[in-house]
Amino acid sequence: MASERILNEKKETVQEITDKLNNSKSVVLFRYALSSVADMQELRRDLKKVDGEVKVYKNTLVKRALDDLNIDLDSYLVGPNAIVFGKDILEPIKALDNFAKNHKNVEVLTGIVDGKVVTLDEIKNYASIPSMEGLLTMFAGGLIEHVKNLSIALNLYAEKLGEENQ
Repeated sequence: MASERILNEKKETVQEITDKLNNSKSVVLFRYALSSVADMQELRRDLKKVDGEVKVYKNTLVKRALDDLNIDLDSYLVGPNAIVFGKDILEPIKALDNFAKNHKNVEVLTGIVDGKVVTLDEIKNYASIPSMEGLLTMFAGGLIEHVKNLSIALNLYAEKLGEENQ
């Protein structure tokens, strides 16, 4: 039978996972079979830049934490899995997606975004959304187009008035 100390450590780990799930806006479960230590360190560095982190837990402990939150991901909790926790919705997902493109042994499985379980297709959609800077640039470009058209129209009107006054 397991000692009291081991049981307490497992309870603490389940509580840690539950807290991370509750405090993260995006959570992505992925399979990392045959990834090297250097690869995982690279992913950790990429995620740290975007206020995210990757953790590896035993599947049974993750299952207990998910059961506490009434989330069913049992079919994905097979084999060597890791979890990306992000305080932002998009940037950690994009970092993991870029990492997975360069490392064929990484397979994104599923995720939780704002407390809702999402499919792989939805994760891919989140990963394809431009960054906030990119979105603001697109928005500014759209606004500038309207200002440009207005200035052309006003200039043509001014020229027309100038011709009529001659």
